[in-house]
Amino acid sequence: MIELDSVSKRFGDTVVLAGVTARIKAGEIFAIIGPSGAGKSTLLRLIDLLDTPTGGAIRVSGIDIHAEKERSLRVRRKMGMVFQKPAVFNTTVSENIAVGLRFRGADERMIRERVEDALEMVGLAGYGERRARTLSGGEMQRVALARTMVTEPLVLLMDEPTANLDPVSVEKIEELVLRINRDLGTTIVISTHDMYQGQRLAHRIGVLMNGAFTQVGTPREVFTLPATWEVARFVGIENIIEGVVVAGRNGTSSVDAGGVLVRAASSFGRGEEVCLCIRSEDMRIAPAAGGKAALNGNTLAGTVAAITPRGPYSKVTVDCGFMLSSVLSWKAVDELGIREGSRVSVSFAPESVHVVRAGVTAVNPAAPRRERGKNTPFLPE
Repeated sequence: MIELDSVSKRFGDTVVLAGVTARIKAGEIFAIIGPSGAGKSTLLRLIDLLDTPTGGAIRVSGIDIHAEKERSLRVRRKMGMVFQKPAVFNTTVSENIAVGLRFRGADERMIRERVEDALEMVGLAGYGERRARTLSGGEMQRVALARTMVTEPLVLLMDEPTANLDPVSVEKIEELVLRINRDLGTTIVISTHDMYQGQRLAHRIGVLMNGAFTQVGTPREVFTLPATWEVARFVGIENIIEGVVVAGRNGTSSVDAGGVLVRAASSFGRGEEVCLCIRSEDMRIAPAAGGKAALNGNTLAGTVAAITPRGPYSKVTVDCGFMLSSVLSWKAVDELGIREGSRVSVSFAPESVHVVRAGVTAVNPAAPRRERGKNTPFLPE
């Protein structure tokens, strides 16, 4: 449905996008995630013909939308966009929803029927005669979504549509997105700073960093098999440790992480510099006396450096020669009898260690290279 071919965008001397390439399939939900300022909104504006790329091509159904000007309006009418901040006109809800149909010259009967259907779809049946500007933020966003969907677009673009909404409104918008995709087969491209929203909604995710897609894959691939240490850090893997492969056979490597040996399921060769990515939930912490190494597993001795509240859980950070963090319930921490300074053992399976090559990153020629300290865990900023 949509093909992005080395798309770049520059504003003056500032490079925002530097070679974005991807293919978005018809009927899928494709989520664009990435840190603030990564260019997510810019990319959607380029697809929606609200801005022009500096280089590369964007094709929708095979049409180069920025090169073939005479066909661009026809393509544009197949797309609809919902923005982060809902804009409503100072009139009734029904008139807000009908505006796109009026621009297209639809007759009054069609307008009335489609507006009623759209109101029911977004859960606002009976709101037609209310003034749009008296609605809550979540309700106005649903009006904006109904105004877009009433024109029956083949492609729905959504630019962080829940960024300013309360959790209840977020849930309603997400339910609508899933229902629109399931019932109408609409291709949906949604940008979000909430990586877990992408995980909840998308068939595939593109991680936009340093002006390009660092990784494109299913939610499971992106969140469990990140392509780089940058992606790993962004998707919430708190334990990212640098090391050097010292031995390996049969799909398992031994990695020297600052004098501590860690076994990992990987095929990297001896001497290669790597980053070990270990999710907090894959680690187990026990009092030092109770830590027994499983066959071919990892059990590291260490000292509890910090116990930090995290909602109903506690983040327990252990100094094992490098810092490792795990998340335990408050009850588990109490039952284990651990506190700052306690000697403990940390255990995890080699299969839970995802290994990436050290220093691998998406390249933006205008972005400075980040310096990283040896064996320093990269925590989300």
